[in-house]
Amino acid sequence: MMDWFLRFPEIASEHGARLDRVTVYIHWLMLALFIIWGGLFIFMLFRFRAGSNPRADYDGLKTHLSTWGEGAVAVAEAILLVGFSIPLYSERVDDLPPEGDRLLVRVIGEQFAWNIHYAGPDGTFGRTDPQLVDVETNPVGLDNDDPASSDDITTINQLHVPVDKPTLIELSSKDVIHSFWLPEMRVKQDAIPGLVFPVWFQPTVTTDQMKAKVGRDDFGYEIACAQLCGLGHYRMKGFLTVHSQEGYDAWMAEQQQLKEEEGDADDFWG
Repeated sequence: MMDWFLRFPEIASEHGARLDRVTVYIHWLMLALFIIWGGLFIFMLFRFRAGSNPRADYDGLKTHLSTWGEGAVAVAEAILLVGFSIPLYSERVDDLPPEGDRLLVRVIGEQFAWNIHYAGPDGTFGRTDPQLVDVETNPVGLDNDDPASSDDITTINQLHVPVDKPTLIELSSKDVIHSFWLPEMRVKQDAIPGLVFPVWFQPTVTTDQMKAKVGRDDFGYEIACAQLCGLGHYRMKGFLTVHSQEGYDAWMAEQQQLKEEEGDADDFWG
């Protein structure tokens, strides 16, 4: 019932169900508090109305029921915090997927776009330099003279990942505070200038599978900015495409081919 009431987005990540479960528990606790304290308030209105108590009673109630109630609430909150929230948070922050079993991607927020940087088949990111940043031709400031940059791929507002494989994102910002939000993946993290935050998730549903599940051919996983970041905040939207492993490999090969063709064209024109 609570799931229906909260109307969660579809789950498309391995950790999404556990995060939703904690959220449901918290809302059940909030509902219980609302009923209990609301009922107590109504009881007090009738129990201590002026007709029944014409003279002030400075002793009031002599029961310890409210104290026991407050203790029960504290215990319930401690269970939610220690038993559910802290372990889940620790897993997302401390237990990062090991090298060799993950896709590592850099995501750099700016007003008003998401810049995506892939290391390419060699698994090594090329050197970047803020002095080399060009919004149109080199948004991440990639040093093309660095040999490690030869197979690096950059995209704008388009993040591609394989299904059933952990994706680790190194999240940062060029200018102001942004917030990287993937609703179906249950991922949200602020991007703060000068800091790099690790964010990881393991997608379990490809984009094509989700299209069939929700019955919408135009469905796409959106990358939203959940932090007001300026006048163009409303249009800071990207898209996540979850492929099969074969589909991701084909996409990466296509990007490599396009980069080689662009390089050949640049050499031709000098």
